[in-house]
Amino acid sequence: MGSRRSSSSRSNDGFFNNLMRALCLDSSTPDSGKGKSKSKSTNSKKVAHGFHLVPGKAGHDMEDYHVAEYRNKSGHVLGLFAIFDGHLGDRVPSYLKDHLFDNILREPNFWKDPETAIKNAYRATDNLILQNTGQLGPGGSTAVTAIVIDGKDLWVANVGDSRAVLCEKGAADQITVDHEPDSERKRIENQGGFVTTFPGDVPRVNGQLAVARAFGDQNLKAHLSSEPDVRHVPIDPSTEFAILASDGLWKVMSNEEAINFVRSIKDPESAAKRLTMEALERKSKDDISCIVIRFG
Repeated sequence: MGSRRSSSSRSNDGFFNNLMRALCLDSSTPDSGKGKSKSKSTNSKKVAHGFHLVPGKAGHDMEDYHVAEYRNKSGHVLGLFAIFDGHLGDRVPSYLKDHLFDNILREPNFWKDPETAIKNAYRATDNLILQNTGQLGPGGSTAVTAIVIDGKDLWVANVGDSRAVLCEKGAADQITVDHEPDSERKRIENQGGFVTTFPGDVPRVNGQLAVARAFGDQNLKAHLSSEPDVRHVPIDPSTEFAILASDGLWKVMSNEEAINFVRSIKDPESAAKRLTMEALERKSKDDISCIVIRFG
């Protein structure tokens, strides 16, 4: 999709990243790893994951963060997975990494109505980010999150263009929505904003941001949304694996290509690394983050 922020907006990245380091806040680093759900419960099905992150070549520090962990809660095993792709600095994705899932699981109706709980937590988390712009800076982040409950139910949500794709019986099923400015032009204009489409560039909200939904971005918030699209997928024997990745992967690879590249690779860590390396080979310049989740 090209740089999410326009070049003029990117010019302050160095200052904010230096300030970030001065504040001793955590930053995402290239890494890879894998894990499996562990529980004594006979009601849980096996889930295994692997992840790999590589920095881009766009001239700014790494702005992608991820979550890949398991928690035992209320007698259930939860697999929590996320990719947060920041822009104009990495403080907002870092905040999301530390707080978004906690906020979701604290919602009182999470077990009865996960969709509403996820939407409420996304909205509340965005409000907290905006209230703390002084500490977190003016930047923002896309997000794709996945919650696997007992290996049987998958709840996926996203804002922006980080994407989740499911492989079922060898076929690719995109289970998130790419929130592009062109597709939400009417809403943006109704809220007093505009969408630019200059030759050689991608559509941008107010000439700046290449996504229509994101966390943060206080200066654009009047015309942006943090409302996620949420999808529930029951996991059955036909459900093979899911891929969560930032747009650094999807800019250079179709859903079907990604599924075909990793379907024969049983180890999810190796599969995630294969995808990121292929994106690099295809000259993706953005940060590339990928999680592969295998079921059964």
